[in-house]
Amino acid sequence: MGELDQRRRAALTAWTTFVEEGDRSAVPVRPEILDSWTRSGASVARDVGHAPLADESETRSFWRGSPLQIAVERVEEELRRTAEDGDLVVAVTDPATRVLWTYGGRVMRRRAETVNFVAGGRWDDRSVGTNALDLANRLDRPSMVFSAEHYAPIVHNWVCWAAPLHDPVSGKKLGVLDISTTWDRTHPIGLATVRVLARLLEQAMPRTQLYVDDPVLDDTADPGLVLTLLGTAEARVDGQRLLLNRRQTEILALLALHPDGLSLDQLHTMLYGDHAVTFSTLKAEVSHLRHALGGQLASRPYRLLMPIATDVDHVLALVRRGDVAAAVEAYGGDLLPGTESPALTEMGEYVAVAVREALLADPLPDAVLHYIERAPYDTAVLEACLEHLARVHGGRHPAVPLLKARLSVARL
Repeated sequence: MGELDQRRRAALTAWTTFVEEGDRSAVPVRPEILDSWTRSGASVARDVGHAPLADESETRSFWRGSPLQIAVERVEEELRRTAEDGDLVVAVTDPATRVLWTYGGRVMRRRAETVNFVAGGRWDDRSVGTNALDLANRLDRPSMVFSAEHYAPIVHNWVCWAAPLHDPVSGKKLGVLDISTTWDRTHPIGLATVRVLARLLEQAMPRTQLYVDDPVLDDTADPGLVLTLLGTAEARVDGQRLLLNRRQTEILALLALHPDGLSLDQLHTMLYGDHAVTFSTLKAEVSHLRHALGGQLASRPYRLLMPIATDVDHVLALVRRGDVAAAVEAYGGDLLPGTESPALTEMGEYVAVAVREALLADPLPDAVLHYIERAPYDTAVLEACLEHLARVHGGRHPAVPLLKARLSVARL
């Protein structure tokens, strides 16, 4: 303890020299700490009482279904045991050093809550001053910050170790894993421990290069679940096609389109409507689906525990973006043709109307010709396109004869 106390006093003396006396040249700290103190001093008050909080719903939305959440859920028992055994607080952040998940031992949990070391807390050094999470994120390597090496006095009694987290396939940095405790519990094994836990999390991540904040399907990517619903039905998990019956496909579709999860009652109503089907029948179907997904389907509520990409979300994202041609190209037709699920029928109608209205507002000839293959009797879209070409091109566009032929056939 004597050596640690000496180290703590030296850190506090250096901090006082820098913060209170403004003498940068005579501060005996590591270069990365000094650089971070300089950044912190430009934006953080010395008497800051806690980290600022990001929007709660936005943070929750980012976390749910993300590769980080899936990895944490897969190794959560190990993380919790580590926190409890060492009276640590364990945290996982996003690439902006916003805390997404934490778990703490009895003492550290209370300490963490008082300074907003909780989900939504912003722990970049411009928000709350020098800390290990920010250094690990900024330097892309494991980092430690001890006692008064922290810029903010509210965490001068802490020691923190953090390591960056990377996607195991793409190498993209996804965030940081941090373990923290009181300064007097500092141990040389701290940095090695956070490295091991970070590696454990990375190994638990789904093998994916598509992220939940990217709504566009990429043919070169291989997210946890890729679900095709428009015109045909196909489900792939990590590139492998799933063999499902129709009812299981409908359940999977409903869960994919409601990533926040559905209760048993909600799922039953959306799937069967007024049909007299027992809850036990639905539970049996869900059980088969969970087995097919390798257990990545939670209950209470029913929710998929993997990144999700569907052609429905893809088409709607393109419509919102105003990319009508791409939306029509991606639109494969009716959503699960023949489905009796009232919720899926309603969603199918919504997507069809969205694509059609976008096309009526911007009737691009090639897109219209492609669309009419899916809806050969939609004369209104053909007429809108011909009127547009007459107005803009005087009716002298190469697509005009094809459009007129299609219109003639549609009117028969």
